[in-house]
Amino acid sequence: MISLRYMIEVAGLTKAYGQRLAVRDLTFRVAPGEVYALLGPNGAGKTTTLRVLSTLIRPTQGRVRVAGFDVVQDPLEVRRRLGLVNGGMRVYDRLTGREVLRFFAGFYGLEGQAFQKALDWVAGLLEMEETLERRVMEMSTGMRQKVVIARAILHRPPVLLLDEATAGLDVFARRALLDFVKAYRQLGNAIIYSTHVMSEAEEVADRVGFLHQGRLVYEGSKEEALALGEGSLEQAFVRRVKEAA
Repeated sequence: MISLRYMIEVAGLTKAYGQRLAVRDLTFRVAPGEVYALLGPNGAGKTTTLRVLSTLIRPTQGRVRVAGFDVVQDPLEVRRRLGLVNGGMRVYDRLTGREVLRFFAGFYGLEGQAFQKALDWVAGLLEMEETLERRVMEMSTGMRQKVVIARAILHRPPVLLLDEATAGLDVFARRALLDFVKAYRQLGNAIIYSTHVMSEAEEVADRVGFLHQGRLVYEGSKEEALALGEGSLEQAFVRRVKEAA
């Protein structure tokens, strides 16, 4: 069991692509049992930040730690301790839900009884028992999304990154995902919920950070942000961006 004050620590993160700065001197932290909503329009730097956190790209400057491990110095240890869900993630159409999860379990060394135990846990958490024996091509959008989430948390990662995870989902699938976020937080896990949909953040977030042109222009509790926007995160975001400009 990991016991840290902060499961995610980002200090002075900068990521440059040539002369363009996608993220500029970004600093924030996320504690266990906390949902941190990283909010901003497309192109604000949200996906770049999560790609650094998940070790898919290296930072240009700054230090980033996940579950106590540096993303540059210990990328394998970081990957063992996080799950990642992107909007639009696909799974193999001809496999059943069980077969998909068995395939990905192999990457985490989950076989035999260990796999079955992990499968039972994730199926119960996501209420996906009927999904396991159905081929992906026969699943609804919500069922497919449950398989995507299940493969990301099969190894029970203490850190979960969600990047526009409701993109393309119908109302029922979206509701199931938001309910899952709340349940996974209650297990003591740290979650970054990255989105441009402010209403979703209002429902699940404990704290929020506003990203604009790669810079963090505001950070505070959800309640503080709502007060700033007179009850609306969207109004708070617009107001803070104008003030920063």
